[in-house]
Amino acid sequence: IHRSILKELTSSLLLSILFLNFTLMMEKLLRLSRVLSGVGTSVADIAKIILYLQPQILILTIPMAMLLSVLLTYGRMNTDNEMIVLRGSGMSFRGISTPVVYLGIACFVLSLAMSFYFSPKGSVLLRGKVSEILTTRAPMTIEEGIFNTAFKDIIILVKEKPAPDRLSGIFIVDERKKEEHKVIVAKEGRIVPEQESLAFSLSSGHIYITKKDIFTDISFGKYHFKLNPSVESAEKKNSELTPMELLVASKKFPEKRVQFFLEFYRRLSMPAICLIIILLGPSLSLMAGKSGRLGGLTVGLSVFAVYYTLLLYGENLARSGQIPHLAGAWMAFAVLGLFSLLIFER
Repeated sequence: IHRSILKELTSSLLLSILFLNFTLMMEKLLRLSRVLSGVGTSVADIAKIILYLQPQILILTIPMAMLLSVLLTYGRMNTDNEMIVLRGSGMSFRGISTPVVYLGIACFVLSLAMSFYFSPKGSVLLRGKVSEILTTRAPMTIEEGIFNTAFKDIIILVKEKPAPDRLSGIFIVDERKKEEHKVIVAKEGRIVPEQESLAFSLSSGHIYITKKDIFTDISFGKYHFKLNPSVESAEKKNSELTPMELLVASKKFPEKRVQFFLEFYRRLSMPAICLIIILLGPSLSLMAGKSGRLGGLTVGLSVFAVYYTLLLYGENLARSGQIPHLAGAWMAFAVLGLFSLLIFER
């Protein structure tokens, strides 16, 4: 009986992960498509980007998919009166819930691996891949007589392109600094790819700079104009740091100590939800009654909506200094854990 239930739980888990991953991945792909549009990204590049996104998404979707799979499986058993038959034949509620223990431990280990190792590595690889695509392919999009906006806050127009890496009649608008705008005009130039960046070696031109009421005109013989095509800033984000690096950074940068600790605790608390679902899932499936698969889906998504609301609320309280960072990070987890224990015993 346990093997049969576990088999159904596993199939439901895989389908739920596919559904949730596809839903959450769309937002990230749309954001990246704004950056990569017009660059000529290949199918292989898109496949790699999707692969590198998976660990970040799986941290969220594994606990959600586990709860949905338990609610769908046990809800189906309840609707088909299998729960009544099992309990009537002498199997306790704890015995019926045993397959969820196996599933919960497996999901906890998998989610912990994603949170501690694969997610930081995937974030670093994703940043590098996007930078590589923009660095190697963006020059190909520079065409004669067409405004190029492949780089954020940069507009490039060239009169002629004698060779793939040579330009003439160059006009560049640089608005990366909001308080200081630059217009660069050069007779000719050359595209110079650099590590994780792109540069233009310009010659014989002028730089016009406007800053408030000040206007500056600089003429040059040679000018090295560098672009950073990365989606994010060059500094590593918290999501790209390993747990050990987060702890080291909390000591190195005391002013950002709370931010690093909140990220570290989230890496622990998200996988640990799988252990709470061992108690929560079977109990909610009985409470939902014979509402079927739609009822289980609604209950599962509602639980996680409330949990994430509490999580963000607790973290914001910790960031503002109203409560200790330890309490803010684990408040939602403690509330969900206590609720799960109470309804499981009931």
